[in-house]
Amino acid sequence: MRLTSLLGLPFAAALASAAAPFKGCQHKVKESIHGPPRGWSRHSPAPKHHMLELKIALPQPKFPELEQHLWEVSDPNHARYGAHLSKEETDALTAPHPETLDIVNEWLASFGLAEESLGRSSANDWVTIRVPVGLAEEMLDTTYHVYKHAKTGESIVRTTSYSLPEILHDHVDLIQPTTMFARFKAFKSTLHWTNQVQPPVPSTSNGTITGPAGNQVDASCNSTVTVSCLKQLYNGVDYNTSATNGNKLGLTAYLGQYANNMDLQQFYQLENPSAYGSNYTFVSINGGLNNQSYAAAGIEANLDTQFGFGLTWPTPGTFYSTAGEPPFIPDMVTPTDTNEPYSYWLDYVLSQPMLPQTISTSYGDDEQTVPFTYATRVCAGMAVLGARGVSVLFSSGDFGVGDGDANPATQICYSNDGRNVTKFLPDFPASCPYVTTVGGTVNIPETAVFFSGGGFSNYFVRPAYQEVAVTEYLTKLAPGTYEGLFTPYGRAYPDVSAQGLNFLVVYQNQTIHVGGTSCSSPTFASFVSMLNDARINVGKAPLGFLNPFLYSTGYTALNDITEGNNPGCGTQGFNATTGWDPVTGFGTPNFEKLKALVLSMP
Repeated sequence: MRLTSLLGLPFAAALASAAAPFKGCQHKVKESIHGPPRGWSRHSPAPKHHMLELKIALPQPKFPELEQHLWEVSDPNHARYGAHLSKEETDALTAPHPETLDIVNEWLASFGLAEESLGRSSANDWVTIRVPVGLAEEMLDTTYHVYKHAKTGESIVRTTSYSLPEILHDHVDLIQPTTMFARFKAFKSTLHWTNQVQPPVPSTSNGTITGPAGNQVDASCNSTVTVSCLKQLYNGVDYNTSATNGNKLGLTAYLGQYANNMDLQQFYQLENPSAYGSNYTFVSINGGLNNQSYAAAGIEANLDTQFGFGLTWPTPGTFYSTAGEPPFIPDMVTPTDTNEPYSYWLDYVLSQPMLPQTISTSYGDDEQTVPFTYATRVCAGMAVLGARGVSVLFSSGDFGVGDGDANPATQICYSNDGRNVTKFLPDFPASCPYVTTVGGTVNIPETAVFFSGGGFSNYFVRPAYQEVAVTEYLTKLAPGTYEGLFTPYGRAYPDVSAQGLNFLVVYQNQTIHVGGTSCSSPTFASFVSMLNDARINVGKAPLGFLNPFLYSTGYTALNDITEGNNPGCGTQGFNATTGWDPVTGFGTPNFEKLKALVLSMP
C-alpha cells in the first residue's frame, strides 16, 4: 500500500523516494503471446546495447465520449452531421488522467528517464523513450531476442511477454515494440503484375463497352487501366476539381517506399497532360526519406501518387513518408528497431491543426500478428481522424480470406493462439470499424478480383452501422458454411471497392502493369476527394468518416458487384452477391450519383 500513498504526494516530493518502491514492486505480466507468429523463429539474445524506441500508450478515459461525437457528426440523419471537432477538442477527449501522467512519470524517473528525454504526443496519450535493450529488459522484467523471418530473412528485436509493476497496469495500455511481429507490408504483389490476369470481357466492335452508369467506356480499359479509364468507368469525366477551395488529398508511404517525381511527371505526360509540371507537398515523419534516384523508386508509392494525384488534379496533394523498420543485423549496432509505423504517423497527423479531408493507405498485415491492445489504440486514432472530419480509407488486402490459396493441402491459415487451427485471417487496419476499407474489382462489367481481401474481424465487434447489411448477407449463407473459420459477429469488410488490376504505372522510367487493392484504395479515395471538393464548393462540411453515410444511403449510388469470390485458407472464400458482401462491400462508385446525394445532405 506504500505505493498508493505516493499518488497523494506532490510530484516533485515523490520523485526522491520513487525509485526504491518501483524497483521493489512486484511485476505482473501485462501482455504475452503464445509464441512468435508463423514464419518467425528465435535466433539469438538481443545485444544489451541495441537501442529500442519504446512507445508507451496511456489510457484515454474520455474515448467513449469522443466515439459518441464521431457517430453523431458522421450520421447524415443526425442534427450534428458535419460538425467536426477541432484538434484541441479531440486532444482533450484523448488525454490521459493527470494521475496517470504523474505515476508513469515517477516510474520513468526511477530509471533515470527525465522529462527532457521523453517524447510526448499532442494529447499526451503516448510517451516515447529511447533505451538500450538491457534497460528495457529491467523496466519490463523481460528478455528480448532477435527473431528471424524464414521467408524474407528479416530480423527484429522482440519478446513474447513483458511485465509492469502492478500499480502501473491501470495507467498503461501497452508498450511496443515488445510482442508485435506485424510487418505492415504494402498491399500489392509481383504476382499480380503479369500473371493470373483474368481474361478480359470481349469488347463491342466500335471499341467501347457500356459502363455501369450506362455511359461508354474505352474497350482498352479491360486490359490497361488509366486515369481516363477510371473517370469513364466511375462516371466522373466531366467533373473538374478546384485548386484553391482548401480541399486536399493525403497519401501515405511506409517501409522505405519513395515516390519518384521524374516517374510522376512522365505519368502525367502519358495520362493527364494538364497536370504535367505540378507537384505535391512532401512530409517526412520520424525520419522518412525522399530518395529521388530511379533505383529507390517504390512501386507502391509511385502507384499511389500517380493515380491519386492524377485523378484529383489540381486538388493539392500531400504525401506522408513515415520511416519504417530498418533491417536489424544481430552483429551490428543499429540506431532503432521498429515496424509499427502507424503510431508514428498518427502522432504526427493528430498534432496538426489542419489535415487533408481524404487520406488513403495501402498497407497492413494479418490482424493476429498485431497485438489486440495495439490494434485497439491505432484504431482509436483513426476514430479521432474521423471526428476531425477526415475520410480515412484502407486497402482490404491481397489474399482473399487469408492466404489466397484455395488448396486445403497447401494453405497456411493457422491461428497463433497455440491451437494452430485453420482460420480465416482478417487484415488490420482493414478490420478497424472507424476506417473505410476498399476491396478490388476487375474487368468491365466489373466482377470481384480473386485476391480482394475480405472477411470478419476477430478483434472488433460488428458496428451498429453495418448490422442490417451484414446480417442480410449472413442469412444468405447455407447453414454451417465455413463454421469455425470466421467470427460472424466481427466487424465485416470491405465496405466498398474499386478496380484493382492492370493499372498502368510509370516505374523507373518504364511503364508496367500493377495489381492489388493498393490500386483500389487510392482510386476510391480520389472520388471521395472529388465529393469533398463538391461539398466545400457550396459551403458544406467535408464528408468525414464515410461508413454511417455509406451504410444508410450512400450504397444506393454505388455499382453493386454480384460476381466473383475471394479464395484462401483452403476454400473458395466468400462470394460476391446482391447487396453488401465480404468481397467487394457495397461496390464501386458512380460519381455523379454520389455527388447528387452528398450535395442533397446538410
